[in-house]
Amino acid sequence: MTHRIVVVGGGISGLAAVHRLTEFKRERNLPVELTLLEAGERLGGVISTERKEGFLIEAGPDSFITEKPWALQLCDRVGLTPRLISTNPNQRSVYVVHKGALEPLPDGFVLLAPTRVWPLLRTPIFSWRGKLRMALEPFIGRRDADGDESLASFVRRRFGPEVLERVAQPLVGGIYGADPEKLSLGATMPRFLTMEQSRGSVIRALWAEQRSRGRQEGSGARWSLFVAPRDGMRDIVDALAARLPTETVRLGSKVVSLSRDGANLTWRITTSQGEISASGLILALPPWSSASLIAPFAPELARELQAIPYSSTATVNLAYRKEQIPRPLDGFGFVVPAIEGRKIIACSFSSVKYSDRAPAGFVLLRLFVGGALQPELFAQDDATMEEAVRQELAALLGINTPPLFRRIHRHPRSLPQYEVGHLDLVRRVEGHLAHFPGLALAGNAYRGVGVSDCVRSGEEAAERVLAAI
Repeated sequence: MTHRIVVVGGGISGLAAVHRLTEFKRERNLPVELTLLEAGERLGGVISTERKEGFLIEAGPDSFITEKPWALQLCDRVGLTPRLISTNPNQRSVYVVHKGALEPLPDGFVLLAPTRVWPLLRTPIFSWRGKLRMALEPFIGRRDADGDESLASFVRRRFGPEVLERVAQPLVGGIYGADPEKLSLGATMPRFLTMEQSRGSVIRALWAEQRSRGRQEGSGARWSLFVAPRDGMRDIVDALAARLPTETVRLGSKVVSLSRDGANLTWRITTSQGEISASGLILALPPWSSASLIAPFAPELARELQAIPYSSTATVNLAYRKEQIPRPLDGFGFVVPAIEGRKIIACSFSSVKYSDRAPAGFVLLRLFVGGALQPELFAQDDATMEEAVRQELAALLGINTPPLFRRIHRHPRSLPQYEVGHLDLVRRVEGHLAHFPGLALAGNAYRGVGVSDCVRSGEEAAERVLAAI
């Protein structure tokens, strides 16, 4: 008997799911037909790469993290590994805006915590009171209370308010576009929670990690923390699409309703192009879209999905000649603490971070606007947003000339907010799904927001559905 599995959504999660199913079908000679339904006219979702006048412009994510292995493993399986590049090894500094100036993040600072004394003593980012408060962290006891804790509460409790305001908030805000007062520590930074519980101190745990890493390292790591295809993130989408049979992908095919035949354990999927029946179904969609489709037969599951909040962000790419920028771009970019009251979240020096992002003698900057703390800035029209961004560049980098061109890409409701209690919500979602064999959800709303997390989400959804049918 041949089974059909339908994947709805052609972003990276849906592509990873249908690709994994294709691998299983080939490796195990399975009698399975696969269909990927995408409402738009292209695959990739927020991943989109453009070339213009020798510049490589990313509308969405510009890289993926290597500490999480799933995207790297996928690239290896589709033959992309030889085309991956690491970040520039000579310019890895990250700056923090402090009182209107760019100050380097102290060497050895790991997201929330310092690991080296001398750079911490020298930095002007923290007051002496703030530095002394950080030094007390190894003597702060573990939190005994059960239940989730906000990231802001954890950082404030262990390191004091200055670390939260000056480093943790802008760094984490750049990843999640979120308010750390609401952000779940367990869902976003479980590593630090484990450090507190196992060692009683984040700083002591980080020191132990460094000693262990120093003993293990020989010739050095092959990859930097972040990597990207040389020709842009679109290469991942194209490589996955190229490995799918032509008849698998249906573009311009929006799903308008779902129904379930409980007796036959099949799904009826009504699309803008007709109806399809399937034994297995993966919804690789934003949770509110999935909720609207499953509400008629799974109202409790739909309510849980609707409860996942999102923030919206925009990326603003600006191209310049090098001589237009008076300040050396000697790092990956800078983050902006909310307490600075500025109109951007962060700025990436794209052409410094990765090679081949701009022609020789030119620079590409990528700025981020909006997020949970500044939703009103995302709502600006393009002209107002560009003007605001250019004012910030004038103040922070001394750039007073117009860019050669700009590209603004808006991503409404693109970043899920893993608020306190998020993991409990996900467990409830998974509990409801257990009542619907052959149905799985995938995407950035559940257990990770990055590209590698989305790859894992799609692949695990493929395995669950295949096992169920």
